[in-house]
Amino acid sequence: MDGQEVRRLLEETQALLNGHFLLSSGKHSDKYFQCARVLASPARASLLGAGIGSRWSDSSIDAVIGPAIGGIVIAHEVARYLGTPSYYTERENGKMTLRRGFTLEPGSKVIVVEDVVTTGGSALEVVELFQGLGMDVVGVSSIVWRSPEPNAASPFGARPFRPLLVMPTEAWDVADCPQCKLGRPFHKPGSRTHAAGAAGA
Repeated sequence: MDGQEVRRLLEETQALLNGHFLLSSGKHSDKYFQCARVLASPARASLLGAGIGSRWSDSSIDAVIGPAIGGIVIAHEVARYLGTPSYYTERENGKMTLRRGFTLEPGSKVIVVEDVVTTGGSALEVVELFQGLGMDVVGVSSIVWRSPEPNAASPFGARPFRPLLVMPTEAWDVADCPQCKLGRPFHKPGSRTHAAGAAGA
């Protein structure tokens, strides 16, 4: 599955939106990826999961980890393709944690899978969590990487990062947002709650 096919799936399900949006990172943008819309279709979710899974099929992965909420469905589909368990992390007191009785043996090889990566902050938290638990975090994948510019450096450093679609998309701090300067209201389609200061309305 190439980037052009992924973009087609996003557009035909209106998972790629244009406007003025508050991102889960706290930044503002004129584009928003609502991947829940494309993942609502089991057939499309399976295609995307296979697309990501095929990029790790030679890595002997033991489990796939998805940060809640956005990573849960796509991580499950990647795990289905790879034939591994799928687990997810949740925030507890502001920190990513592994709950629900999920356990893995130390040394297990895992990948972290997100729906959309912007700054990579949530996925990095999960990487650090599983490293602290003694796991071998092989790499990170996502449906979309909103790279800050063409040929941008990966937010995960030397760790392998294999997104299906790389789409350079501008994101601004609130004080620099051109849409805010024009007085245009923003929308917050995502799932994470922000403090009022982060919104910068």
